Amino acid sequence: MTGAIVKCLVWDLDDTLWQGTLLEDGRVTLPEEVRKVVLELDARGILQSVASRNEHEHAWAQLEEFGVAEYFVLPEIGWGAKSESVRAIAEKLKFAPHTIAFIDDRPAERAEVAFHLPEVRCYPAEQATELLDLPEFSPAVRTADSRKRRQMYQAGFRREAARAASTVPDVEFLRSLELELRIDRAEPEDISRVEELTLRTSQMNATGVHYSDRRLRELRADPAHEVLVAGMSDRFGPHGAVGVLLLERRPGRWHLKLLATSCRVVSYGAGRTILDWLIGQAAEAGVHLTADFLATDRNRMMEIAYRFAGFEESACACVVPAGEEEPAGEGVQVLHLVPQPQPDSPVMRLVCADLTVGG
Repeated sequence: MTGAIVKCLVWDLDDTLWQGTLLEDGRVTLPEEVRKVVLELDARGILQSVASRNEHEHAWAQLEEFGVAEYFVLPEIGWGAKSESVRAIAEKLKFAPHTIAFIDDRPAERAEVAFHLPEVRCYPAEQATELLDLPEFSPAVRTADSRKRRQMYQAGFRREAARAASTVPDVEFLRSLELELRIDRAEPEDISRVEELTLRTSQMNATGVHYSDRRLRELRADPAHEVLVAGMSDRFGPHGAVGVLLLERRPGRWHLKLLATSCRVVSYGAGRTILDWLIGQAAEAGVHLTADFLATDRNRMMEIAYRFAGFEESACACVVPAGEEEPAGEGVQVLHLVPQPQPDSPVMRLVCADLTVGG
């Protein structure tokens, strides 16, 4: 897995991130070229953390003084083994070891990490300013979400802490989050993230079909199709893009080719809110809705969502008009719904920026 993109770089501090030893020298300096590396990795969507032998409060105060503390998630600053610090960071992020990198000025520290975590890639401190030129730190595509990945993770940590501390019923906790779901037409810079959603979602993916970047751009340019993306946020910060709809408008009906939502927002009801919004739009337009569904070994939850919303197999003439319908793929069911206006979500505010499907 040596060619995999690094998802998190863990920095040592003394004589690595900054020059000098904090506890011995009292004063350390942050080279401007290293600061630029930190900011650019963050812009590329690569998370950064710290594994350092130091007094936590003293070291963190120094990072704050340098104005870079916010760029480091889940710092492990103390007196334990560096390998245990790196392991703890990976486990809290739920990242596989081969997606983690570690940089330290001391060969013995790098060797200790490599011995216990052989999949973690280790770099000497003198290579810090060269990292941006290495392929493992250079994602092929930057999405709108990658530029705010750190903020999304930091918001997630705060959200999880609040949920763990909450003593109110789940629905009351969800209301307290001030959830907001925004549905927009996908812009060119959104397409890479939309492709990722079609590829990586499984439990909440209606067909499991992967739509390539090229195909999505073709559909976006086709007046008969809508490529819609849903993003979510709450009082803790952004969730990023969490859903995609691929819709074809036909006379008398709209055909939902794909609905996929991120599994991490299932508990917030994002999928149902998106589906209710589309059903309401179809009711307002006076058209029927049809939807492709292909059962996989993982998407039973999506089938339940469709059925609960009222979709069913139907002999309605709109489903297979003579000479119009393209043959469905093997195993694909075409589900049908006569839409009715839908109530607002009890826990989520919906924002659509005056978006009207077909408008």
